[in-house]
Amino acid sequence: MKTIFRIFLTCLAALPLFAMTKADDVETFTLQNGMKFLVLEDHSIPNANMYIFWQVGSRNEVPGITGLSHFFEHMMFNGAEKYGPKMFDRVMEANGGSNNAYTSEDVTVYTDFFPSSAMEIIFELEADRIGDLALDDKMIESERGVVLSERMTYMNNSNWMLLSEQVKSVAFLAHPYRWEVIGYESDIKAWTRDDLQYYFDTYYAPNNGVVVMVGDITLEGVKVLAEQYFEPIPAHEPPRSVRTVEPEQLGEKRLMVKKDVSSPNLMVVWHIPEARSDNFYPLEILHMILSQGKSSRLYTALVDEKQLAAEVTGYLPVAFDPNLYYIFAVCNKNVNEIDLEQAIYEEIEDIIKNGVTESELQKAKNRKVVEFYRDMETINGKANTIGTYELFFGDYAKLFRAPEIYAGVTVEDIQSVAVKFFKKSNRTVGILKKGEEEKYETMVF
Repeated sequence: MKTIFRIFLTCLAALPLFAMTKADDVETFTLQNGMKFLVLEDHSIPNANMYIFWQVGSRNEVPGITGLSHFFEHMMFNGAEKYGPKMFDRVMEANGGSNNAYTSEDVTVYTDFFPSSAMEIIFELEADRIGDLALDDKMIESERGVVLSERMTYMNNSNWMLLSEQVKSVAFLAHPYRWEVIGYESDIKAWTRDDLQYYFDTYYAPNNGVVVMVGDITLEGVKVLAEQYFEPIPAHEPPRSVRTVEPEQLGEKRLMVKKDVSSPNLMVVWHIPEARSDNFYPLEILHMILSQGKSSRLYTALVDEKQLAAEVTGYLPVAFDPNLYYIFAVCNKNVNEIDLEQAIYEEIEDIIKNGVTESELQKAKNRKVVEFYRDMETINGKANTIGTYELFFGDYAKLFRAPEIYAGVTVEDIQSVAVKFFKKSNRTVGILKKGEEEKYETMVF
């Protein structure tokens, strides 16, 4: 019965293959100013979207200007030469569209969703803010206050964010992944207008952007508007590359963070490779088995069976450079954080010594493939996935081989990455708990 069920799940996951978009369906062109376009026609509904991936995130910052990438996510909605403050949203909504944006360690992404009949106004709106963003002093100060308030809210209300900022600063010795995307408070307060202008000119130049358009559009229609609105925007010198390579960690690191919490919070991180690494796909499957959902190993063992944790989850970032894998757990009432920490290691050590079962592996593969195809069912999911593979995996065409790669991951692959990366010398442990005043005894050397 279990074998039949696994076969059923495998077939169910494979069904969307028959309607799957092919790599050849994606058309590409590059404007004379270096801006690259990826275009996929999908006439299933009379809508389209535009994703602009700017290759700039917190990894491109330096001490003194941390948080600028996130700040520009705010500023890009606050007026340009033709469309003034708040007009971007108003004009887009008046034409039936909507938008969103996000900033990560590696990229800043702007998304526009609109009826295909409104495509030209979308190009005009984007070209206005890319070519002539208004860095008005009053607006800068207003948004500076918004970001400072946002940072304060994050740090006060999110134990994950508070602990993550502290843990990252210890886990990374050199790489700019060591600070949070929102930046340091002192840097936010100290940015100058010159800092902003230089950052904008450098990283929002068209040769640093990749545009993905999917929906009820044509390649020729997109080309005409791209050449009309985007091509006149001049290119700039390419940004300097991030040259810092994080050195190998030489031993376990530990830190204690104090906050008035009802029970201790625990974050354990390990250094892992970037998305382009061959090890990344097995790590994705291991991530699912270990910490994703209520049937994962950690949830089953720590929450259901041993009742040591009130919650436990994991996070695997898709990144340009080697990053961290996160396990975050909250102690149950009257549970000591050391007991919870040890229980986490016991689950990981079991995988290192004994591997995972074929049943666990197949279940994780099925979930991953179903998740993949679900993302590819909508024009929004297609655009985001195409852009993600183009930038993070080096080529959008690789996404069409992803299901096959997931299917090829073996039990031995899972055990291999667990052995390689989940070792004591490669981890950093952060504990967030209510602190008491420490007493120091005189030490004799």
